[in-house]
Amino acid sequence: METRILLGPQEVARAIAQLAAAIQDDPAHLIGIETGGMHLARAIAAHLQEKGRKVQLGSIDIAFHRDDWTTRGPHPKVHGSQLDWPVDGRVIWLVDDVIYTGRTVRAALGEIFDYGRPRAVRLVVLADRGGRELPIQPDVVAHRFSVPDTARLVLRPEGEGFVLVEERAA
Repeated sequence: METRILLGPQEVARAIAQLAAAIQDDPAHLIGIETGGMHLARAIAAHLQEKGRKVQLGSIDIAFHRDDWTTRGPHPKVHGSQLDWPVDGRVIWLVDDVIYTGRTVRAALGEIFDYGRPRAVRLVVLADRGGRELPIQPDVVAHRFSVPDTARLVLRPEGEGFVLVEERAA
């Protein structure tokens, strides 16, 4: 496996500021998709709060809404969803680190709608790697990368920020 840094911590920090600036709602209702999306949602929430903005932050686990659950083994890793506020009638900012096929977002929408009916759901991602299989597009994206199908983009906590790395199969 080969690992290559595509964005260092300073570039990720700038991207987080850019993503936060696109969110104009106050209070902002952010929902991070476990786990990488939740790391990013926390960082965006912190940035908004530093600017004096109010944020409602929640997390969702899509383990039971995935369309590939039968191929992921009998015991999926489940974090549980944490939404301590109603979604009904609100604009929800759904946050994920990387968008690829669109299937994760489809599953996340299923989980959100289990909690109620938001007025709108906006998708915020750090990286768009293309390769969509479903007609789902981010509303706000910081970076676009062209990545081979054999590679993965992973957002990893590292130091004071996050580092986006590319992992290639050997």
